[in-house]
Amino acid sequence: MDKRKKKRLERKGWKVGSAEEFLGLTREESEYIELKLLLGECLASRRKANGLRQVELAGLLRSSQSRVAKMEKGDDTVSLDLLIRSLLALGATRRELASILSGHSRSAGVSG
Repeated sequence: MDKRKKKRLERKGWKVGSAEEFLGLTREESEYIELKLLLGECLASRRKANGLRQVELAGLLRSSQSRVAKMEKGDDTVSLDLLIRSLLALGATRRELASILSGHSRSAGVSG
């Protein structure tokens, strides 16, 4: 957000800050959420790159389309284990997972 807009909002009584501040998250909680979101984005990218619909991926994973949608959105009911196993089922390599987890590539899940 640009400085002028922030000042204008603050003058009108709005409190401006980050989601972490608003929710009172620790650095670890924030990093965990970011990691889940990143894995979910990579899962969606890899699924699309493989030409699969959510329902088709659900069949491959023996799950439901709604569960796949939750996985791709980083829903708090989805475990990291499930996200990683799903990426592996779509052909992600250990190297690609390491790249995703290390933050070196936001699109590491796209190849294939």
